[in-house]
Amino acid sequence: MTKKTINWGIIGLGNIAHKFATDLLTVKSVNLYAVASRNQQKADKFASKFNAQKAYDSYEALAKDKNIDAVYIATPHALHKENTLLCLDQGIAVLCEKPFAMNSEEVAEMVAKAKEENVLLMEALWTYFLPHYQYVLKALQDKIYGQVLKLEADFGFYRAFDNSKRLFNKSLGGGSLLDIGIYPIFSGLSTLGTPTSIEASATFFENGADSTCTMEFEYENGVKAHLKSTLLEDTPTEAIFYCEKGSIKINGGWFSPSTVTLIPNEGTEETIDFGYKTIGYSFEIEHFNNLLREGKTESDVMTFAFSEELIATLDAVRKIINLDYS
Repeated sequence: MTKKTINWGIIGLGNIAHKFATDLLTVKSVNLYAVASRNQQKADKFASKFNAQKAYDSYEALAKDKNIDAVYIATPHALHKENTLLCLDQGIAVLCEKPFAMNSEEVAEMVAKAKEENVLLMEALWTYFLPHYQYVLKALQDKIYGQVLKLEADFGFYRAFDNSKRLFNKSLGGGSLLDIGIYPIFSGLSTLGTPTSIEASATFFENGADSTCTMEFEYENGVKAHLKSTLLEDTPTEAIFYCEKGSIKINGGWFSPSTVTLIPNEGTEETIDFGYKTIGYSFEIEHFNNLLREGKTESDVMTFAFSEELIATLDAVRKIINLDYS
């Protein structure tokens, strides 16, 4: 049975959109139909590179194109709600880059609109769909080394401060927490669940955006998750689950295609290579395409409830470290 070809649009044509489009072209039965930027020249260049049929100089024009089935939103964080609502209003399925929006109130509005219009909406947190991460989730669920005792997860890299760049621009949601801190938080929520208490501390750039955020999640059974994001230094960028009978380590770049090392307390460690052949976005694209073809309006992996918990946790950390974007 031939799969329905899905016509994709992309709104926001920065670095992550280039990666997404590269992987989109590796997926069967999809077509990059249209792209949109506020700059026509940028849109034309992107469309030419990835063979998109249409290049728009406004997001509104793309959203009105009736040939589009799904849109990937890759604009700065502060625009996610506005851009998502624009597409949902036109009945277009939306895959919106993480963080879903700036706060819980915005996410609630997006989810309500998706339900009202009966249109598919999903937060694009690609890590959830990567085979190595799914493998670790199952290994933890199966308790191959017993109960988890501690989690350590970090994400850090150095960039020279430049307020003109989106990464540092506080008005666009810049800083370490929303941009990369979301990943360590995701690792805790997706494996250990909701913490009973959160401690956090941060350092800040001169414009008020956070440069580093260190978090500790504590759970009822005494398990702790030590989490960190930073734009001040290159860190190992690993996620390590310390269990009763051994450890499970997702190696460098744990949030992206990576390897997993199994380290038993007794015996020989083993590293598993998952043979990735794409950048890694192809897995969430395949998942989203399947949902769309099946007429689903919510993911059974990246559920609304999980996205709501994720943004609520980000809000809680922001409150503790006194980070205000308003």
